Amino acid sequence: MLQNINLPLIQDADLKGKTVLVRVDHNVVKSGVIHDPYRIDATIGTLYHINARGGKMILMTHVGRPRNKKTGELTLSEKTSVQPIVDYLQQKLHIKLKVPEFLRDEKKGYTGIETSINHLIRELREDKIDGIYLPNTRWFYGEEAKDENRERFANQLAGLADIFVNDAFGSWQAHASTVDVSRYLPSYAGFLLQKEIENLDRIYNPQAPFLAVVAGAKFDTKIEPLYALIQKADYLVLGGVIYNAYLCAKYNIRIKGIEDDDMEHAKKFVEFAAGYPGKIIELPYITESDVPDARQEGKYRKVDIRTLKPGTSLNYIYDVASDSFAVEEVIETFSKAKTIFVNAVMGYTPHFNEGTIALDQLIDENDSAVKLYGGGDTMQELKRLLPGLYIAAIDSPDYYIFTGGGAVLKAIEQGTVTGLAPVKALIERK
Repeated sequence: MLQNINLPLIQDADLKGKTVLVRVDHNVVKSGVIHDPYRIDATIGTLYHINARGGKMILMTHVGRPRNKKTGELTLSEKTSVQPIVDYLQQKLHIKLKVPEFLRDEKKGYTGIETSINHLIRELREDKIDGIYLPNTRWFYGEEAKDENRERFANQLAGLADIFVNDAFGSWQAHASTVDVSRYLPSYAGFLLQKEIENLDRIYNPQAPFLAVVAGAKFDTKIEPLYALIQKADYLVLGGVIYNAYLCAKYNIRIKGIEDDDMEHAKKFVEFAAGYPGKIIELPYITESDVPDARQEGKYRKVDIRTLKPGTSLNYIYDVASDSFAVEEVIETFSKAKTIFVNAVMGYTPHFNEGTIALDQLIDENDSAVKLYGGGDTMQELKRLLPGLYIAAIDSPDYYIFTGGGAVLKAIEQGTVTGLAPVKALIERK
């Protein structure tokens, strides 16, 4: 697939003596703590390669969402700092990294990269340090700006290095550090980005039967990928709020908490799905709760959707009951699949986990399928709920866990990996 899209590869770059600016997706810090280093570990092959070929690394990533959406103001705090990532890499790789400091604007964050970084670049070139890790890219005003500040920031980034390497599959948004910088430097795809694209091909060209499992807290965030998947997949299983809204739209029932915009999306999707009969495998048992945001004994129960009549009103539906995955039709669908794509947490976590556990266990029972897990919450919940399976999956040739669930869905929606702006930018630069 890589050859077909003419992607420039890091293994073809002359790195000796070159300063290499590397965009990674190390967005694994929450409230100042690393909860899962998987995304960091996934990039280590690229970092080793740069070092072995004589390159000098300058790393950058975004962390969290430090920008207030309403005011546009940036908050720079330890909660969204790269320092925990730096500490982890230094310990794991036995290297020395330094993070530069810049003047802060109380509302705009860092307005740009200042000349104060030059002394660190000298240390890097003189082998006094092994690398530089720039502050959170989202701390810089220009990273997501819509004006000349974005171009200015991209130029400043390019001025730090001789070569740009993108190894941040999960960072698919078109920002200064993912797209714009590639216009000014010879640019290449890192090993992780290559690996992610190769595994995307297993979704674009799946071995049939192809089963897709998708869940989410909002219908609108996954509606376009759902339209694409119901056309491509042999079977589609839904969960979460997406499934709740689907049930409301199809069976004319009401579920507490389902918003009007979710219903509108669901109605359109149900109409569209009618053109693909038999593809949606409905999970018959759901878990109803009388209380929001909690799990209280005696306050929740299993409901069979097949017994519901039009006009029925239900309280909060917080999970797909585990019994759904013991139904003969469901077991048969999962057992005969040859490709399974999962971007799904079935229940309202952390209180309702049974549906997700039963789903992942049923998938694992299929020894002949390729199992492709979309990152993010899907990966985190697999690790939390079934740590043994998670560890086995990482090393298993039957599994692949993407580092970015949103990026996978975007690629599915686009129908081609070249629809992702950072990938397109690399190809055009070549």
